[in-house]
Formats: sequence, structure tokens, C-alpha cells
Amino acid sequence: MWLNIAAKLVPGMIKTGMKIAANRRKSKELESIAEMNHAQRMADGQIEYQKAVRASNDQGIKDEIVLIIVILPIVVLSWSVFSGDSQAKEKLDLFFHYFNNFPEFYKWLVLGIFGSIYGLKPGMDLFKGKK
Repeated sequence: MWLNIAAKLVPGMIKTGMKIAANRRKSKELESIAEMNHAQRMADGQIEYQKAVRASNDQGIKDEIVLIIVILPIVVLSWSVFSGDSQAKEKLDLFFHYFNNFPEFYKWLVLGIFGSIYGLKPGMDLFKGKK
């Protein structure tokens, strides 16, 4: 009985899978042709040259989650320092004193994550001593 059901389902599943693969292949081919036509129009001067940047939508939410997790200690520390009293200067100094006591790897991690998420690579040259 199971063999009869499998014998009827498997060819349909294979046919569907082959159709999906063919559609993906055709989509890639059409995308390649469109990209080639666009590049040709830029080369001919019909449209202004512009670099196409494709951002993946799923990467954005990952970046934000990582950023929230990494800056959580900073947020907690700043809340504990700034809530309550009105002596902001002293509290700001205290905040940076406490932040400076974080482990060195954590400070570099925060700097690296902010740099990679927000594209601050030139700022890293300041820490390397380049001018």
C-alpha cells in the first residue's frame, strides 16, 4: 500500500522539483541579461553610471539584534549613572570611568561592531596611528 502511494507521489515531486530548478535557472539567466543590458546602456551614455548595491534585507535585522545585545551593558551603565541626580558632568565622568574599566576586548568589540554595521572603517585608521 505504501509503495503504491510512494509510486504515485514521487514522480510528481520530482517533476515539481525539476520545474522549480528550471524556473530558478531561467530567473538567473534573465537577471544576467538585464544586468548586461543595463551595463550596455551605461556604456553607451544613455543613462548615468551608477553602482548597483544590493542589500540583503535579512542582514539588517541581524545587525540590529547584535548591536542591541552588545550595547546593552552600556545602556544599563548609563541608566544607572544618569538616572536621578542633576549633576550631569560628574555623572558623565563617572560613566566614562566605569566604561574604561570594561575589559579591553569588550571595548574593541563595541568599536568593531559599530564600525562594521555603520561603515566607519576610516575611523579605525585613527586607532592604528595612520594619518
